[in-house]
Amino acid sequence: MSEPVEQTSRGAPALRLHRELAAIWATGPGLQRLAAVNHSVIGMRMMITSFTFFAIAGVLGMLTRVQLATPNAAFMDPETYNQVFTMHGSMMLFLFAIPMVESFAVYLTPKILGTRDFAFPRLTAYGYWCYLFGGTILTVSLIAGVAPNGGWFMYTPLSSNVYTPGINADVWLLGVTFVEISALSLAMEIVVSILKIRAPGMSLDRMPIFGWYILVTALMMVVAFPPLILGSILLEIERAFGLPFFDPTRGGDPLLWQHLFWLFGHPDVYIIFLPMAGALSTIIPVFAGRPLVGYRAIVVAIVALAFLSFGIWVHHMFTVGIPHLALAFFSAGSAIVAVPTAVQIFAWLATLAHGKPRWSVPMLYVFGFFFIFVMGGLTGVMLAMVPFDWQAHDTYFVVAHMHYVVAGALAFPMLAAFYYWLPLLTGRTAVHRLSVPAFWLVFVGFNLTFFMMHLTGLLGMPRRIYTYQGNEGWNWLNLLSSVGGFVMTIGFALVVIDLFVQLRYGRRVRRNPWGAATLEWAMSIPPAPYAFASIPHLTRTGAIAPDDLAPSLARGEGYLGFTRNGWQETLGVNMTTGEPEQLIVLPQPTYLPLFTALATAAAVLTLLFKFYLLTLVAALVTAGMFVFSGHRAGLARDFGPIPVGQGVNLPPHTEVAEAPAWLALICTLVADGTLFTSLLFGAFYLWIAAPNWPAAITPEPSRMLALLAVATLAVAAAAARGSLRAVATGGRARGWIGLAVLALLAAIAAVVELIVGVAPHPREHALGATAAALLGYVALHAGIGLLFLVSNFLRIGAGFIASRRITDLRLTRLWLDYTLVTGAIAMGLVLALPALVTMLGARP
Repeated sequence: MSEPVEQTSRGAPALRLHRELAAIWATGPGLQRLAAVNHSVIGMRMMITSFTFFAIAGVLGMLTRVQLATPNAAFMDPETYNQVFTMHGSMMLFLFAIPMVESFAVYLTPKILGTRDFAFPRLTAYGYWCYLFGGTILTVSLIAGVAPNGGWFMYTPLSSNVYTPGINADVWLLGVTFVEISALSLAMEIVVSILKIRAPGMSLDRMPIFGWYILVTALMMVVAFPPLILGSILLEIERAFGLPFFDPTRGGDPLLWQHLFWLFGHPDVYIIFLPMAGALSTIIPVFAGRPLVGYRAIVVAIVALAFLSFGIWVHHMFTVGIPHLALAFFSAGSAIVAVPTAVQIFAWLATLAHGKPRWSVPMLYVFGFFFIFVMGGLTGVMLAMVPFDWQAHDTYFVVAHMHYVVAGALAFPMLAAFYYWLPLLTGRTAVHRLSVPAFWLVFVGFNLTFFMMHLTGLLGMPRRIYTYQGNEGWNWLNLLSSVGGFVMTIGFALVVIDLFVQLRYGRRVRRNPWGAATLEWAMSIPPAPYAFASIPHLTRTGAIAPDDLAPSLARGEGYLGFTRNGWQETLGVNMTTGEPEQLIVLPQPTYLPLFTALATAAAVLTLLFKFYLLTLVAALVTAGMFVFSGHRAGLARDFGPIPVGQGVNLPPHTEVAEAPAWLALICTLVADGTLFTSLLFGAFYLWIAAPNWPAAITPEPSRMLALLAVATLAVAAAAARGSLRAVATGGRARGWIGLAVLALLAAIAAVVELIVGVAPHPREHALGATAAALLGYVALHAGIGLLFLVSNFLRIGAGFIASRRITDLRLTRLWLDYTLVTGAIAMGLVLALPALVTMLGARP
């Protein structure tokens, strides 16, 4: 039998329960706020930070419109314009659009799913700090005059050392990669939390539609971001160390960058759109007064949209010389992708048609979205047709289309969601005397700005130019676009003023002012750090009634309606059925995410300024802090099934096989596998398509060293299995862990020896650079395996690993199995490169 667990307030009055929960979940005052890990705090910080970057990016956009308002303008010189133009696009995409989407998900998803927090609060905090520090690096570079100046797309060879010799391009490559670490961390957090932490009884087919949108979006992030991260790493290696992945004179190919960039870039359009569509699918039924039409059809549509979006990245490369058969395939795919989007739009229209819409402020922005997005979709179908795209590709028509699809699909639903959920944050509603004029200023200004760009594009105005002569017939259209930009800016400023006025003078509201049927309204307004005093159980029949459910939850009549041991508790459920499976004990506030992010930032900055020895030190410190942060995570003894309320006993997450950490590592390996697949794609692409192959020197990699590396990786994987069996049967695992460490060290030594002997030299030809990249991938993952083993050793000594608590060892086994498989594939390709090169022969 497990030992009894203290329960300090079962059956206590509701007020006492709330006080105890508030004490357990609260973030301390003053500097202790920097230790916050609660999703509500982090979500709010992300929203405020992303709005700040949006304001900066908006000012930069207005500066470009001032420059282009009249011909031959001298407002900015070409270098300044290039920096401003590049930073406008980069900040809007990487520092506003994606983080804003994730901030909505971080703040709202646990509340909508009826739970208290995410699975890994420290990872959420780390993701935020990485985002803040990465965005700060990019912003400071603009002030210092060394901002990126090669366009937000960073096409090679323009971004190579030859044409951008300073650190401008390095700022983009390192800063954006830093921000992408944040985005990827939060995406994996969101996937695991949606699948494992929901209100009991909330099966996947009963999950609110917002949860489906966020889940699909986060899965897309897990798969879409690694190609861009890989491309940025390869380009930075080329710039810093001279390995010619994109240099056509040494066997590289500039088009490889475009492929890697748009493997991220095209799905990213839908990554931005889908969460906002989720907000629309939540808001429209509320204001229509009837349930959403076509729930299952919409779920199928968004899953189909996710799959299709990954198969049409060449949509952005029709003019680079793609074979005609490929052009036809990607053109058809680009048109077909409009079908699942249309399914969603028709479902929304059907919901409105069958209901009685209330035209409150959120619905004004929904109306604006319909107009904007349909127009953007129509121009998207036009650009999907290859002959038209050839004519319009490098003109302002594409700029207009992109803003209608990306900016319109983000801004108008975002503002609708902002006004819809603002009472949840503030307890007040908007002041209509300001919010309605603000909408019309934004709507009219947006269309005046970007509709004119369609016309300038059709008249032949190229994009990315900083001035024009004035005899082309564009003058009045550019002037109207600039005027529209100022009108739109005034509208956004009025929205901000409306927010501050609402905080002071807005009408106070009680719970659920809109009459919604989702769980975020079944809590106090504004919500407490613990969200729900007790967690609801959803029955299989009937809709959710927040007004009826809220009082019982506040009285502690759901699950976990009591406090225990000072733990922050929530429930883990079966991924599909939603049945409760485990008690999840969450970590308390800590400064470790902040310090780990600072160490990561130090590694990025020292790499930027080429202090490579300090970079190595900072990277080791970062790795050490990750090991240290997990050193005492979890529970140090067995508890067995613990009461969670409603007559149910559940084991803690440390004693179950399907713990959130297990699913998190699977998500990590999916992302890592996508990066590895992208690296393989790059190797085969250069082999097939790059000019100046083969190299003057035929590579002759050592088969003996390659076999030794694979054999030692296999020994390490077997030793990890041995340690798992030993602990599971009550034995000792340190001998097995020591064997695995020695095997990994031998594997790393063999791989390093192979890298030293790569021919041709990695700086001389892309063939050698490709082999070095594949071998470096293996060495890096073997090194990470060492960190897993060190963590296992420390946690066994601290008592956190035992026969019933073996999740750590299972994670290590999975990581080393993955390292073995990818290492064998990488070694096989390195050994096969000489034969592959001979097979195709010389190319000009």
